[in-house]
Amino acid sequence: MGEQNQVGAEQDEKPVFFFDIDNCLYPKSANIHPLMSDLIDKYFETHLSLSQQDANALHLKYYRDYGLAIEGLVKHHKVDALDYNRKVDDALPLEDVIRPDPEVRQLLADIDKSKIRMWLFTNAYITHGKRVVKILEIDDLFEGITYCDYGSDKFYCKPRPEMFDKAMQEAGARSNKNCYFVDDSYINTEAAYARGWNTAHLLAPSDDEPSPPACQHVIRSLHELRELFPQFFKSTAST
Repeated sequence: MGEQNQVGAEQDEKPVFFFDIDNCLYPKSANIHPLMSDLIDKYFETHLSLSQQDANALHLKYYRDYGLAIEGLVKHHKVDALDYNRKVDDALPLEDVIRPDPEVRQLLADIDKSKIRMWLFTNAYITHGKRVVKILEIDDLFEGITYCDYGSDKFYCKPRPEMFDKAMQEAGARSNKNCYFVDDSYINTEAAYARGWNTAHLLAPSDDEPSPPACQHVIRSLHELRELFPQFFKSTAST
């Protein structure tokens, strides 16, 4: 009887579509990532008294080990994560680099919210996440945001299971089967797919095809989501 109730709850539950923000809702060609990497390296150099070469190497190690450089900084060097955020993410000249894309807004607006909920899911802190979607003029299309809480004594980021659990809890999703997800990160989409999410790995046009793929769907444009998940769109083609 308990199993039947669980199945019924999964069927009745409205699915959630989780969208990554950086290099996903705006194109990788905006080159935000190199700007951010430079600021991160400078932070490592200044606060850990490292050479540029050593700072870059440690930055990459923490990214590989944790999915986010700040997690390694906090864990191993007791860095103030909010200070890091102010000097890295919040210092980015976003207003000069990214622009609204009417076609992306049209695509997102065409998702039928009576069938699926739309939720932002980022490894950035809340200030950066909100700033990006406001500049892109799509902030009104999402019900909420799950972010990496730098202000917490202990925080997690994608691809850690705790971060996916946090996203599901905050968005009100009980079943992995009812979670849909798009992200440009291999390790994040790999983790989401492994736990049963319906996952799309977004590659830039210039990116090499990963082998093996991170998940069941590899796309080159957000517009391919309409073809992958037509059941959630009001129309079958953009107008």
